[in-house]
Amino acid sequence: LRNWQVNRLRRYLKETVLPFSQHYRDLEIRPEALQDFSDLASLPFTQKRNLIPTEEEPKRPRNFVLIPDQEVLKRRSSTIIKALCLGRARVQRDFEKEFRPIMMTSTTGRSTAPVPFLYTAHDLENLKTTGIRLMEICGSRPEFKHLNLFPFAPHLAFWQTHYAGIGFNTFNIDTGGGRGMGTDASVSLMGRVKPDAIIGMPTFIYHVLRQAVEEGLTWKNLRKVVLGGEKVPNGMRGKLRALAAELGSGKVDVLATYGFTEAKTAWPECPHGTGESTGYHLSPDLGIIEIIDPDTGEQVPDGSPGEIVYTALDARGSVVLRYRTGDEISGGLTYAPCPSCGRTVPRLLGAISRVSDYRRLRIGKLKGTLVNFNELEHILDDIEEIGTWQMEIRNVNDDPLAGDEIIVHISRNPSRRDGGRDELRRLIRRKFQVGAELTPNRVEFHSAESIRTKQGVGENLKEEKVVDCRRRDQEIDSSNNMLSKVPNSR
Repeated sequence: LRNWQVNRLRRYLKETVLPFSQHYRDLEIRPEALQDFSDLASLPFTQKRNLIPTEEEPKRPRNFVLIPDQEVLKRRSSTIIKALCLGRARVQRDFEKEFRPIMMTSTTGRSTAPVPFLYTAHDLENLKTTGIRLMEICGSRPEFKHLNLFPFAPHLAFWQTHYAGIGFNTFNIDTGGGRGMGTDASVSLMGRVKPDAIIGMPTFIYHVLRQAVEEGLTWKNLRKVVLGGEKVPNGMRGKLRALAAELGSGKVDVLATYGFTEAKTAWPECPHGTGESTGYHLSPDLGIIEIIDPDTGEQVPDGSPGEIVYTALDARGSVVLRYRTGDEISGGLTYAPCPSCGRTVPRLLGAISRVSDYRRLRIGKLKGTLVNFNELEHILDDIEEIGTWQMEIRNVNDDPLAGDEIIVHISRNPSRRDGGRDELRRLIRRKFQVGAELTPNRVEFHSAESIRTKQGVGENLKEEKVVDCRRRDQEIDSSNNMLSKVPNSR
């Protein structure tokens, strides 16, 4: 498979990328140097900063768009044969389908300026193909009714789900999520449509299911809850399963997907009866995944943790090679058959976290403590007594020269009210101390509606679960490890 991928990449570079991509043409890449998988190291990395426009280079994203040269296209042997057999007009139409941008998605721009990514008709066919695979791997069926609860936006998650419905030829309603129909209307629509599967962001789906339970509704048809756009800790999966059970759905598969704007696709989990994820099933014909040591940039052995690097193999429009995602996978890459579904495509195993989420916080006496924000989020999601939450980081007394404090805002899980507030506060502080060697300054209780408002449900593209409210004129750690704004996962 790896040899096949390298051969495909070599041809893709020679015929499609290097002739038409300004960025990669300027790098003087030699496709013939690619003979095996390890030779990928000869290609330079692409990083987010290469894509972000600057005052000096405002059109940087355009440099990654394949802009074809008609004279080069005409000299292709396949073009000459097609022109002789089908005529020049057909050849011209095919060129336009392959290379003319007709759709755009964008990064969310939480930590940097948004970066546009262009799609051609060729890319949309690939989006249908990966959508069909997503449906099949997640165990959906054409007769199922699906509700797309992702927000209306130029965002990969929404369009991947939309084209999955079209490609799979199934009933699919795009609701627009919290920013479209909103929570109340989404709950009402689910009661009328009785979907077999819902797809959306974990936090919004939690709010929808929780509200349905509070209203005493029954949804017996629900079989699949497919999640994207955020990390999905096991605690969140458990809460969603419990809510589905309260709605009368019985056993429901809660499945995560992983994707990012630059890949133009998302990869799903298959149903795993044991409750343990068997990993994200990749599409090796459309892209190469490498796992590297984030410090050295060197490839690591299969099954080893490291940073995810992506190389397109069949994209048009905007194209990236060896793109460093900044996402770290704990279990690495495996080529072994999936123990659950038996598929032999490669899989990403373990938890995904942001490499950049290891940052330094100045918190009272713990100044300089290394904090992994992924662990903090897992701590809160895994406490069953907590329904929803938001973690707020601010200056003490809003003084930029003072230390930092952490305030944890929570709403209680109505299904788990085993102890009082003081007991839950002690539990949260104990979990923080053990898991992160720090203690929240305050734990404040709110209604579920109040937390929905704080998270920006129905207003933000992604719900705000970790918020930095500190003054921007404070002294920032010169090592660039200081938290400036905690980004949510893709």
